[in-house]
Amino acid sequence: MPEIIPRWEWRTFGQAFGEAEEKIKQHGEKGFKKSEEKYILSKVSGENVKFRFDLIDIKTLKQVNGDKLEQWYPAMKEGFPISKSNLEVLFRDFFKVPVPEFKRDTYTYEEFLDELVVPCDRLCVVDVYKERHAYEINQATVEIADTTFNGVPMRTVCVEHIDPDNVIATVRELGLVGFPNINYINAMKTAVGIGKE
Repeated sequence: MPEIIPRWEWRTFGQAFGEAEEKIKQHGEKGFKKSEEKYILSKVSGENVKFRFDLIDIKTLKQVNGDKLEQWYPAMKEGFPISKSNLEVLFRDFFKVPVPEFKRDTYTYEEFLDELVVPCDRLCVVDVYKERHAYEINQATVEIADTTFNGVPMRTVCVEHIDPDNVIATVRELGLVGFPNINYINAMKTAVGIGKE
C-alpha cells in the first residue's frame, strides 16, 4: 500500500469571491466534476462522514496549524453491506453518539439509514450536490465549486497541498485571506441549522 500523505486545506464558503475568482480562472481549468453524495452530520462531532456509490468515506481532522489550515486524514472506507462491528466503531468513534442496538449482523445502505441513522436525534442526513472546477496554482490544487446542502446553495473556494506553507502563500497570492476558513462540515451545519450540543 502506498503511503498516504494528508493534504493541508484552506476552504471558505459564500456567494462570490470577487477578484480572487478572476485570478484563479486566469490559470485555466484543469478538470470539472459533478457529484451527488450524502453526509451524516453529528451534533456532537465534527468528523467528515460521507456516502458515495454505496461506500462510507470518513475523514478525520488530524491537526490545525497556526494559520488555521486543517489537515484531514482518511480514517475509514467501507462498502455495503457493512458489519455491526464496523458500525459500532462508526457510531462510537466518529459520530460520538451511543451505539444503537443492532438487530442484524450486517446492514445494507438503506437499512443503515432507515434503522440506525434516522431514529437518532443527534444525527442528520444531508443531501449534497457539487459542481467542482479544478485548477492548479503553485502546484497546489485550487477549486471553485457550487454546492447545495439539502437544497441550500453555497459557493466554495479551496486550496490544498501537502505543504502548508504553499497553501497559505497561495491563499495570500489569490487575495483570499480576508475570507474565513470554513470546512465542509461546519458550512453544512450552518446551512441546515445544526448547532452544537
